[in-house]
Amino acid sequence: MKIIMLGAGQVGSNLAEHLVREGNDLTVVDLDAEKLLALQGRLDLRTVCGQASHPAVLKQAGADDADMLVAVTLNDETNMVACKLANTLFNIPTKIARIRAVDYMKYPQLFTAENFGVDHVIAPEQEVTDYLRRLIDYPEALQVLDFAGGRIRMVAVKAQGGLMVGHALRHLREHLHLMFREHPGLKGQMDARIVAIYRQDRAILPQGDTVVEEGDEVFFLAATNNIRAVMKEIRRGDRHARRVMIAGGGNIGRRLAANLESDYHVKLIDHNKKNTAILADQLPRTLVLNGNATDEDLLLQENIEEVDVFCALTNDDESNIMSCLLAKRLGARKVIALINRASYVDLLQGGEIDIALSPAQATIGPLLTHIRRGDMAVVHSLRRGAAEAMEAVVHGDARSSKLVGRSIEQIDLPEGVSIGAILRGEEAIIPHHDTVVESEDHLILFVPNKRYISKVEKLLQVGFGFF
Repeated sequence: MKIIMLGAGQVGSNLAEHLVREGNDLTVVDLDAEKLLALQGRLDLRTVCGQASHPAVLKQAGADDADMLVAVTLNDETNMVACKLANTLFNIPTKIARIRAVDYMKYPQLFTAENFGVDHVIAPEQEVTDYLRRLIDYPEALQVLDFAGGRIRMVAVKAQGGLMVGHALRHLREHLHLMFREHPGLKGQMDARIVAIYRQDRAILPQGDTVVEEGDEVFFLAATNNIRAVMKEIRRGDRHARRVMIAGGGNIGRRLAANLESDYHVKLIDHNKKNTAILADQLPRTLVLNGNATDEDLLLQENIEEVDVFCALTNDDESNIMSCLLAKRLGARKVIALINRASYVDLLQGGEIDIALSPAQATIGPLLTHIRRGDMAVVHSLRRGAAEAMEAVVHGDARSSKLVGRSIEQIDLPEGVSIGAILRGEEAIIPHHDTVVESEDHLILFVPNKRYISKVEKLLQVGFGFF
C-alpha cells in the first residue's frame, strides 16, 4: 500500500516503523529536516521536508497515486486541511487525521466528504485515556482490549495463585460452569477461551492438556460481564481499585481524571501553578495538588501507601519513570508509566514498574484497522507489535468463503492462530471445535506472530462467485 504520513513526531515516527515493517511504501512529510534524516537512517522510506498542508508538498510526496494519507502532525488544523486537499485535489481513497481538540470532536459533521473529507479520526490522547481506564477497572490485568463494542474483552494477566495454576486448560470450562451455578448474578454464557500463553517471553500454543504455570502471561477472551470471574481462575486476589493518583495535568492526565472522578477517589499532581488552578475548576471531584510527583515528602503527605493505582502521565519519560519507582517503593499497589521511547518500554515492562505504556502502541490499532485487508471492525496490536488481535466480519456463503458453513475444526488456520470468540447479532459465543461459522459473524482472532497476517487476510477474502 502506498501511504503518505504527515508528521514525524513521536506518534508519527512510531507509526512509520510499524507501517514499514509490514512492507508498505511510505513517504513521511515534516518541517523538521533532522527528524526526517533520523527516520530515513533507520527505516526504508522516503521523506519530504515541507509544510504538510501545502498542495505542492503533497504532490512531491506522491499524492497523485497514493492509497492513503495519514495526517498525525501536532496541529489539528494542518491535519484537517491536508485531508481536504487530499480529497479535493488528489482523490486519495482513504484519509486519516489525528485530532487532539475535544471541541472538534463534538461536531462529527466537520469530517464528512463535503467538508474536510476525513474518513477516519484517530485521537491518541483519547485512545490512551480509554486504555488506562480499563487497566484501572481491572488492576490485576496487564492489558484489557475491547471487541464487539465492549461486549467481549481480551485480558492479559499474569498467573499467580489462581485455581487454574498447576492445572490443565481442559478443566477451565468445568470450573467456570461450576462458578456460574454458584453465582446466579453472573450474566450470559459463562465461558472463556485462553487464546495464548507466554512463558518467559516464549509463546506456547494453548491446548487441552497445557498446564498453566505460576508466572505465565495468559491471554483470554470472555464476555465483559464475566471478566472478573475468569480472572479469579488465573490470579488470586483480584480486587477493585478505589484510590487513584495521577502525576501530570496535561491532555491525558486531565482526560483521565475527568473520566475517573465519578467512580474513584482521584488525586492529581501538577507542577504548574497556573495549570493547577485551571484543573481545579475543571475537575470538581478531583483533589488537584500543585507540586512535583518525585517529591517524596509530598507523596507521603498524600498517603501514597493507600493508593491502588499511580499513573505517571507527564511528557517527560524520565520523570514518569522516577515518580513510578518512588511511588512503588513508598507503597503504591500498582504503577503505570507513560513512556514515549520504545526502547524504554522494553526495558521497564514487568519490573518495578507494573505497566509501561507507549502512546504510539495504543494508537497503532485504530490505524491498522484501516490498513488490514478484509472487513475489519477492530485491530489491536499486542506485545509491543509482535502479535495482533482482530475483529473481522465474515461475508459470502459456503461457495465463495473459506469460512462460512465450516466448523472451527475444518478451518485451515495458520499455526497458533485461533478464533477466540464470535459475535453473532447480539450474542457473544465462545466457539468450540464443532461451532459453525455463519455469514456476517464477527470473528475475534488472535494472531501470535505478525508473519501470519497475510494468511489470515486471505482466509477472510470473498471469492468472485459472491458478487
